[in-house]
Amino acid sequence: MEIICKNCHHVFKGHYCSNCGQPSATHKINIHFLWHDIQHGLLHFDKGITYSLKQLFTRPGHSVREFIEGKRVRHFKPLSLVVVLATLYGVLYHYFDINTFPDSVDKTLDYHEFNEWVATHFSWVTIATIPIYTIGTYIVFRKQGYNFVEFFVLNTFKASQRLFVQILTFPILLYLNGTSEIQKFSSATYFIGLILIFWTNIQFFNKISKIKAFFLSILSHIIFLICFFIVAAIVLAIMGKLPV
Repeated sequence: MEIICKNCHHVFKGHYCSNCGQPSATHKINIHFLWHDIQHGLLHFDKGITYSLKQLFTRPGHSVREFIEGKRVRHFKPLSLVVVLATLYGVLYHYFDINTFPDSVDKTLDYHEFNEWVATHFSWVTIATIPIYTIGTYIVFRKQGYNFVEFFVLNTFKASQRLFVQILTFPILLYLNGTSEIQKFSSATYFIGLILIFWTNIQFFNKISKIKAFFLSILSHIIFLICFFIVAAIVLAIMGKLPV
């Protein structure tokens, strides 16, 4: 039986495309796909990292949608990409002793200790925020036909976007380290991250108007912020660091 490859549209027979090598069967993105990514994606690296990063900054929403639909052979695994980028940024952050709270005088929370903890656990902190982002995306865009894990993959790729921007702009962060201007720079990179999120969502959710996708993205981010502060408050309360 002839099969049309989902990646390159080449017609072939067998289990693998004779043109690009992608398997004939691509599984739906669900919890089993995610578990496979965790087991194997973190250990097997290939040249797909440059392709994925290029796609995320030229046609982000379209490329992620194609990945979810089965066009995956050239892409780097989403969780692997986040781990690689977050680890690199965390190492730089820790090695150069970046201090993003130079003027903080709050006695309840030791900002230097908090800064150091985030630097040494940056990969896990980044991954932990992705499900929180996904809650907002799922609530707002749930009628678009994707499941929670597929939304998780979308937000994983978006996390890679933001991490790569942070790595590219790290020399500026290093230059401003320890100065009062560093918080303004952090705000600027946060704003750039928002632009990337909205741009990706507008492309990804192509079955609705761009204006609707834009405003739903704002609502999604508001839900993320609410959930994030609730989770942060719970964690600080457990640690006995919640300001009173």
